[in-house]
Amino acid sequence: MEPPLPVGNTTTVAHSFEVLLAAFENQFNNRLFPQTPVNLYNAINYLLKSGGKRIHPVLCLMGNVLIGPLQMDAFLAANALELFHNFTLAHDDVMEAAPLRRGKPALHIKYSAPTAILTGDTLLLYAYDHLNRIQGRHKQKVIHLFNEAARAVCEGQQMDLDQEAQPLNVLTYSDHLHKVILKNAALLAVSLQMGAIIGGAGITDQEHIYIFGKNIGIALQLQDDYQEAFSGPPENITRHRKTSLLLKTYEWSTPEQRSQLQALLSLPVTDAMPGLAQLYKNCKAGEWVLREKERLQQIALQHLANISVPTVNKRPLQELTALLLSK
Repeated sequence: MEPPLPVGNTTTVAHSFEVLLAAFENQFNNRLFPQTPVNLYNAINYLLKSGGKRIHPVLCLMGNVLIGPLQMDAFLAANALELFHNFTLAHDDVMEAAPLRRGKPALHIKYSAPTAILTGDTLLLYAYDHLNRIQGRHKQKVIHLFNEAARAVCEGQQMDLDQEAQPLNVLTYSDHLHKVILKNAALLAVSLQMGAIIGGAGITDQEHIYIFGKNIGIALQLQDDYQEAFSGPPENITRHRKTSLLLKTYEWSTPEQRSQLQALLSLPVTDAMPGLAQLYKNCKAGEWVLREKERLQQIALQHLANISVPTVNKRPLQELTALLLSK
C-alpha cells in the first residue's frame, strides 16, 4: 500500500482534518472486494459509499500526528475503525428497523435483513484483517484497545435496547450517560488513543487523549439531542427516544408537566416535537444541555492542553473541536 501522505510528515498542514480526510479517502476507496457473491459485496459498497463522515478513522490519524510522524500503521488502524463503524450501522438499522441511513434506504431495506447482517459480519472480518497487517511493536496494544472499544459498543447497544423498554420513572440520567459512553464516546476516544500509541505516546499522554475524546463524544451526543429536539428529528427517527433532554425534563417536571409529557409521548414523533420542545424549555432542560456540553468541551480541551507535545501540534484538534461543537 503506497502512503497517501509522505510518511514522517510533521508539518501543521498535514495535521489538518481536511488533509487527513482526503488522504484517508484516497487509500480507503482503492480497496478491491471480491466479485461474488454479488449481493454481499454490492451491499458492502453501497454502505461504505453512502456518505459517512469518517470521523473515527481521521481522528486515529490525528492522534498519530499529534504525537509524532505519520505512520502507515495508522492508516491500517483507521481502515479497521471505519469498517467496524459501518458494521455497527448495518446491524443497528436491522435491530431498530430504521428505514433510512444517511438519507438513503437503509441496507436491510435496499437488500434484505439477512444480507445486512452478513454485510456487517464481513466488514468486521475485514477490519481485523487490517489490524493484523500492522507492523509496529504497538500492534498488540492497538488490537487490545480496538477489542475493548468494540465490546463497549456492543454493551452500549444492548443497554440502549434495554433502556428503551424501561419506564421513565426508573431510568436515570446516570444510566443514560453510562450507555452513551459505551455506545458512542468510547470508540471516538479509542480512535484517538490508537493513533497516539502508533505515534509513540507515553501512558500519561494516552490517558489524556482518551479523556479528551470521551468528553468530546459525550458532548456531541448532547448536541445531537438538542438539535433533534429543537430543529426537528432526523428522518430516520420514527419513535420517541430516551434522550438527555427527555430524562432531565422528567426529573425536573411538576406532576402537571409530567402528565403533559406522557400525553405528548403517546403521539407520533413529528406531531409531538413542538410540544416537547416547549416543555424542555419550561423545565430548563434545554439550558442544562447547552451548559453541560460547554462544560465537557472545556474538560476535554484541558486534557488536550496537558499532553506533552508542542502547542502547534494541538491546534488541529482544537479547531476540529470548535467546529464539531459549534452547531
